[in-house]
Amino acid sequence: MTDVRHTAATDGDVLHTLFRSDQGGHEQVVLCQDRESGLKAVIAIHSTALGPALGGTRFHAYADEADPEAAAVRDALNLSRGMSYKNALAGLDHGGGKAVIIGDPEQIKSEELLLAYGRFVASLGGRYVTACDVGTYVHDMDVIARENKWTTGRSPENGGAGDSSVLTSFGVFQGMRAAAQHLWGSPSLAGRRVGVAGVGKVGHYLVDHLIEDGAEVIITDVRQESINRVQQAHPKVAVALDTDALIREPLDIYAPCALGGALNDETVPALTAKVVCGAANNQLDHPGVEKDLADRGILYAPDYVVNAGGVIQVADELHGFDFDRAKAKATKIFDTTLEIFTRAEADGIPPAVAADRIAEQRMADARR
Repeated sequence: MTDVRHTAATDGDVLHTLFRSDQGGHEQVVLCQDRESGLKAVIAIHSTALGPALGGTRFHAYADEADPEAAAVRDALNLSRGMSYKNALAGLDHGGGKAVIIGDPEQIKSEELLLAYGRFVASLGGRYVTACDVGTYVHDMDVIARENKWTTGRSPENGGAGDSSVLTSFGVFQGMRAAAQHLWGSPSLAGRRVGVAGVGKVGHYLVDHLIEDGAEVIITDVRQESINRVQQAHPKVAVALDTDALIREPLDIYAPCALGGALNDETVPALTAKVVCGAANNQLDHPGVEKDLADRGILYAPDYVVNAGGVIQVADELHGFDFDRAKAKATKIFDTTLEIFTRAEADGIPPAVAADRIAEQRMADARR
């Protein structure tokens, strides 16, 4: 059984990454281009062993990359693989897929482009179900759904569940509670100091849960308006200058809730927190980071386990959305996370390895 790390990609050989047997290999990758609308997109399907691939659509510019298209493919491959594991651990009958639309959404996003993208998703005949991700929102899914019935994360007015960030944050909160139970003997976060890096779509809801549970919260974000929104709701929340300053604050828990690669060779040695549990995807910058965390006695809650509340929400929408039913399923993230910590401790392995093995077993059983 292989141990797959969900990391930020650095390998420039895209085809090698696509067919790597130690990562399960990808079933299908579709390159999409519509010249009239300016659409350039990648749709990656990692696995359909458990059912149709389900994962969001990221809209991102990759402005700092020498080859934006190759960077987008690598991102889609990493993210789709992570979705296979996330969906398996969430108990969903879905495989893993992800899409990336290349470009600055504030500059090129248009109705024409989204409709063109929807037609490409529709051409896959249900092998891939799309939803929101970084740079895409509920109203975007409403537009995409006009060309493609395999779209979720839509608005309630259009038969959808609305903002999936609601249950994503709830699931991360359950993961934090499980970490507290495992490490300190109680699931309560009252009196714990939690640093949240990124208080946008998911992070600001997470702050709500933490404050309600009695935690002391300190935040940072690159967008001042996001910070202002949190402080208006919770005036006692403190603000760090940036992520580098935040991780050096005395913390019990660090929650990376922005883009991936947050845990790397520079940040891990500087961490003061005893727990890392956040909403960001692909938090481990490279495979050795989880061992570095373990060596420092830092308990890492695998991101693809604790941030599964959103995909649970959008998957429920496909069957006629019921918020209470979806929330009840997201509550089980507490039990899953605790099971992973217990297995990791018993087997003497990092939590991410334990999580991978549980997910791989479910996918292997389904293939058989």
